[in-house]
Parts: sequence; structure tokens; C-alpha cells
Amino acid sequence: MCGITGWIDWKRDLRKQGAILETMNQTHCRRGPDAEGNWLSQHAALGHRRLAVIDLDGGAQPMVRRSGERTYVIVYNGELYNMDKLRRELEQCGHCMESRSDTELVLRAYMQWGPACMSRLRGIFAYAIWDEAEKRLFLARDRIGVKPLFYAVRDGAFLFGSELKSLLAHPDVEPVIDAEGLAEVLVMSPARTPGHGVFRGVEELRPGWWMIVDQDGIRKQPYWTLESREHTDDLPTTIERVRSLFQDTVRRQLVSDVPIGTMLSGGLDSSAISAWASRVMEEEGRGPLDTFSVDYVGNDRHFTPNEFQPNADAPWVRRMSEYLGSRHHVIEVDLPELVSSLADALRARDLPGMTDVDASLLLFCKEIKQTATMVLSGECADEVFGGYPWFHRREMVEADTFPWARMTDQRVRFLSPDVARITRSDEYVQERYREAIAEVPALEGEEASNARMREMFYLNLTRWMPTLLDRKDRMSMAVGLEVRVPFCDHPLVEYMWNVPWEWKALEGREKGLLRRALTGILPDDVLWRKKSPYPKTHDPGYLTAVRDQVLQLLDDPQSPLRDLLDIEAVRSFARSDLSNVHLPWFGQLMNVPQLFAHWWQLDRWIREYGVSIRV
Repeated sequence: MCGITGWIDWKRDLRKQGAILETMNQTHCRRGPDAEGNWLSQHAALGHRRLAVIDLDGGAQPMVRRSGERTYVIVYNGELYNMDKLRRELEQCGHCMESRSDTELVLRAYMQWGPACMSRLRGIFAYAIWDEAEKRLFLARDRIGVKPLFYAVRDGAFLFGSELKSLLAHPDVEPVIDAEGLAEVLVMSPARTPGHGVFRGVEELRPGWWMIVDQDGIRKQPYWTLESREHTDDLPTTIERVRSLFQDTVRRQLVSDVPIGTMLSGGLDSSAISAWASRVMEEEGRGPLDTFSVDYVGNDRHFTPNEFQPNADAPWVRRMSEYLGSRHHVIEVDLPELVSSLADALRARDLPGMTDVDASLLLFCKEIKQTATMVLSGECADEVFGGYPWFHRREMVEADTFPWARMTDQRVRFLSPDVARITRSDEYVQERYREAIAEVPALEGEEASNARMREMFYLNLTRWMPTLLDRKDRMSMAVGLEVRVPFCDHPLVEYMWNVPWEWKALEGREKGLLRRALTGILPDDVLWRKKSPYPKTHDPGYLTAVRDQVLQLLDDPQSPLRDLLDIEAVRSFARSDLSNVHLPWFGQLMNVPQLFAHWWQLDRWIREYGVSIRV
């Protein structure tokens, strides 16, 4: 993948602003360690950092192509999974390709069909195309939102970038948050409202949308949405269709000119991808497959089962790597490294995030990068097929809020009274929840319980899944590793959207339909293993480390936490016996240690990024 950035300005001559563009572009140096490029004209400045995966020699960017007297320039971050088909269509239209890269295919598709080209693109991407003749910028983002794209408007200038840091590198974008941004950070985080860039005046192009910027202003609209309709396939056909879609998307995503592998946790999703990838690579004479797993020093001693994590991963990783005959790499994270990497994870995300869950993934990706440039991950199968506990537990299904954030009140009680009032904490969450529910495409005549499950899937696909995709993108790209996510392939997502809930939960199991579809691809014990989330440390020393750091910050007169939190409430909580306190304040993995770590990241973020709070 890559990093893109740009600047459109109708008042200044951008040919004289190369130094600023270069500064913006350099913020993405880790996203694109292999090459860089800038392109400037009077009204447009485009920057690109490249991670070369396909056509290492011919895919340099910004890429310029001409048609008659018209010049088109693209900066592109992504991968297409239907390159052969699209190439044939374009060649039939008279285009002569100058490279094997998907970048050129996207550019020529736009030259041929304009915004209508979006219906022909299958993959993960965020890109911008400048039409020099028309003085028009076209931007688009993939249907699921795997690849990021932020933008800001400042005094007639339009700025965009893959990450928030590229916008903040421009002198006109200040790191300011208002009451709404404060609510995003203190109440919604590590989730983020779609389209919200947290900093004042910074927005995100939503998944499945395109945007046009020209001298008439900004126009944007969705080119793809989920459509609700009756599912007409019978159960055997549905099972076979899911199996076929899964096999097809994994095969497509193995195309690469660089070393590849898979992330393997021993769970259903990563094991299935690894098994099918291994089979495809063997057929093509490219094996054996490299597989990678992450664990923590001491977890074999400290692990205890809970409602979200019923068993340890390590034995299942061994089971699968032996079954596959893969070249397996176990990456272990120790406690000091995990704690010290909280700051690096913050810088990768540009916002307080999932703390050690982010940091461990960052360390994991850093080690993978020593062997592979691209890996496949099982991310997002739970959202598409219904794997999380909140799909299966009545009190979670019926909760009148985001099911992964039912304990928001337990978190808000640590805010200072003034901050709680300014952010309107409870109201803010409810407003965002109601907005999400109002977007759900209803199916006329659908029975109430099924309609509620449709809402649950919509919440997961559009509010929960982006948090994990943000995490995966930022942590992997921070070390120049490309991670592909086959379960986010939009044909699979579209098909599963309308499959009835009782089939998704076949045999009363989470992801029951997927398990049936994978029969024969995985050994039965792995196929029916109880779901276990991304592994985290169970070392009690982690809680001690982050708790002590926060207590030190509360004693620092310069700490911004003193204005945001109820200091005495936090101190009292920190000094109590927390050894058996279970407080899953966000999702399955964010518990008491992660609450302290999140506060630590908040303090570091405000100081390091120079954040101003203006309400």
C-alpha cells in the first residue's frame, strides 16, 4: 500500500509551495518506504509515498497519463482484485497500457468512464485524480473503508491525505478540537463516528463515496450502499455460494510480486485463509506458505479464561501450522516492549486508540516485515458472519446503544463534571447511535427480530468494523507492511447482508454458516473451536505499569488530564484492589488496564501533537 496527500488551491500558485507539499508527503514515509514523488501545477499539488507490491518498476507515482490535450494525474493507495478483467475492458476501449500496475488501470478507468468507473473497481483503495484541463479533483474510497482518506477545507484550499498527520503538517491546519471532537476522544474512542476527523474542520471521506472538488465547490455522494432484499437461495446453495466467494477472494488477494504470508491465530478465520492460501500456493508452485502468530512472554502462566476469551491460542496455532506444513514464525512480545510501544502506536493512529492491542499489533507487523511485505488477515469475518458475543446474547442484542460500548457510563464517571457537561456524554452517544440506526436499509415486511439483527449487522459493519480496520491499516503501514482482508471483499459482504440470521447462526453457533462452508478446508476441531479474539497480555504487571504511569501524570501540574478527568475519582479507583475487577468498557479487549493506558495515551497525544481544546 502507499500514502497519498494533496493540496488544491484557487488563490495561491502551488508551483511555489513544493516545500510544504514535501513536508506533508514525508509524514507518510513509513507507509511508503520504497519510493516518493511529487507533482505540482498552478492549482494542484499531489504527493505520494510508495510501498511497491505489484509492478515494482512500472508503478511509480504520481502517475501521469495524457489523452489528446488533456492531462490526468493520479495518487493511489490500494490494490485491485479484478485487474485482468478491467485491463481487457480498457483495451477493448482502445487504451494501451504502459505498465502492469493497478494504478494505471484505475486512472484509465476514470479517463474512460468518469465517476461511473467506480462500479468496475473491486478492491481496497483510496485515491485522487487531477484533471488539469478541467481543473477538477476526483477522490474515491473503497466500499468497505479498508483504506483511509481524510480532508480539510481552509480559506479556499482543499487538503487531503491518507492519515491525519499529513493534514496537520500543513500550516493552515491546526490541531484544535472542539466539544464534538472532545466527545469523540473521551466518549466514543477508540471508535470514531464515520466521516468525523476529530480535529476541528477535518473530515473523512466515508466508505463507498466519491467526491469532486473544483472551482464550483465540493460535491460528494455514495456510489455503493448495502441493499436489503429477500434472500432467495436455499440453504445448500447459500453454503456453496459462501464457500465459492471465500475461495475466490483469497485466491485473488494472493497476487503479488513480493514475499507474502498470512497472520495465523489458530482461530476459524485466520486458519481458513491460511489453509486455502496454502492450497492455492501449492497448486501454483509458490509454497510453502509463511504463517505468523503473536503471543506474549508469560501468557502461558498468566492466562485465565473469561467470557470473551475462552481458551489460549498457542496450542491451536501449533495445530494449524503443523496441519498446513507452513513455515511458521512465532513472535513474542514482552512487557517492557509492550508498554514502551504505546507511544509509537499513538503516533501511528494519530489519536488515542486501542492501547496495548494497537501496540502489540504494531510490534507483530514490525517482525513480520522482516520476512514478508504482504500478509492476509482474518479481520472482519465476525462482523460479516455474526461472530461476536453481542450477536448471540439477548441483553446485548436488545441494548439500546452500541453493543460494544454498553458500559460508557462506567467510563464517563471518571470525567470531570465540566467536561461531562460540555461533551453531553450520554446524549452524544445516543445521538450517534440513533443516526446509525436511521441509516439501516430496511426490508419491507421483515419480522421484528430479524429486523433487529439487520440493525446489529449494520452497526457492526459501519461503526465497529472501521475501528478495527483503522487499527490494522495504521499499525501495519507504520512499518511498511501491506495487510489484505479477504472477508472485506464487497461481493462477499453484499451476499451475506441478506442471508437470514438463523442461517448465519447455524447449529446455534457463532459464524455457523461460515463453519459449514469451510467443511473440508479445515480439520474439524479447528472448524468448531469456540471463538477467541485477538490475543492480549494477561500479565498483571501490565496493569501495574500503566496504572502507576497515570498516577504520576495526575501529580504533574502540567498534565492535561487534570482538566479532563475527575482526579480524585481516578486516584481512588487506581488505589483500590483491581485484581479481579472486570470492566469491558469497549468491546472484548478493552478492560481496566486499557482504561489506564488510554488515559496515558490521551495525555501524550495532547502534549505531543500540541492539541488545543476550544469549546
